[in-house]
Amino acid sequence: MISFSSTQPTPAAQPPTASASSAAGTSRLSHHHVNKLSSLSLPQLHQYSGRYRHGLRVRAIDAAQPYDCEAHLMNRFTQSAKLKIAIIGFGNFGQFLAKAFIRQGHTVYAHSRSNYLSVAQSMGAAFFSDLHDLCEQHPDVILICTSIISTESVLKSLPLQRLRRNTLFVDVLSVKEFPKNIFLQVLPPYFDILCTHPMFGPESGKYSWQNLPFVFEKVRIGNEDSRLSRVENFLDIFKKEGCRMVEMTCAEHDKYAAGTQFITHTMGRILEKLLLDSTPINTKGYETLLDLVDNTASDSFDLYYGLFMYNKNAMEQLERLDLAFEALKRVIWTSARDFKEAVVWEGGGGGPEGAAPGEVAQEWGSILAAWHAPGECRRRKQLGWFRLY
Repeated sequence: MISFSSTQPTPAAQPPTASASSAAGTSRLSHHHVNKLSSLSLPQLHQYSGRYRHGLRVRAIDAAQPYDCEAHLMNRFTQSAKLKIAIIGFGNFGQFLAKAFIRQGHTVYAHSRSNYLSVAQSMGAAFFSDLHDLCEQHPDVILICTSIISTESVLKSLPLQRLRRNTLFVDVLSVKEFPKNIFLQVLPPYFDILCTHPMFGPESGKYSWQNLPFVFEKVRIGNEDSRLSRVENFLDIFKKEGCRMVEMTCAEHDKYAAGTQFITHTMGRILEKLLLDSTPINTKGYETLLDLVDNTASDSFDLYYGLFMYNKNAMEQLERLDLAFEALKRVIWTSARDFKEAVVWEGGGGGPEGAAPGEVAQEWGSILAAWHAPGECRRRKQLGWFRLY
């Protein structure tokens, strides 16, 4: 890096003395001139020097000057990497993401049906109750952070005419093919589209996003350098937080998610219906189940409903779950029948106090009959000392 200063021309017949050189170059080029000089080739630099009233001489190489072009360009690059991100849907998850965006120096605008003005101000975001006012801020990124079932109506309500024609649209929904298709149908072709799924939330990502998966597909990105760099700048937010970046198609995501996320939420909802309580003798496995119930129950039912309704693979997983439960019941009852036929008591040992030989087998016969009788499954709780819940 070469920096310049202006000097008075020195007479050719008299070599400059140390004092003359010191007094000669105290005036500096303006910031405008430095920027201009940094873009000139060497021949152009000589011509510019000849037209300039003062001569030019090298003052320092790789020195940190007040108008150091390298530092200036680096600062401009850093500022260009900062994004203006508009979050549509400023609920728990939108606020969760906004904190990371602001922490990294990005500007955040927020909009939601509910008034989150004080929440937004407390974290350094700007809240807009009117979508027109928000879009007139010309954000670089529109982040759709609503529920799955309201995505289409929210997208159609946006005043697209108030946005720049190259705005990047991003979603963070738990299903991917549905928002991808909606974006392609509703948004004009001059808007960019990035479909993403941060596979964590305010609970699982409370302390760190390190190694948590972030799935994305670049659905439609313009060829201009500015648009390509913008989508990378957005993805860099999650890279810097330590996420494990996974690029895959929306169809691949939904296939995997049906067998992982939907099943997890389904099991959590089932266990919630059992009204499980903590006990003084909890095992680690039981604690894990209680945690699962807490994590899934804290999410809205709209999320679970959306996982089922807007992922075509979910029904298959629900049917497989039902078949697996039936298969497990058949194994249990087959083993119970074998036990009923084989059990023999010696003096009542091993059964309930006072049980005579064959009483346990008789109990099992009653239980099995009640289980298979139409409408009698629930009555098994009332049968004998051997109860199945």
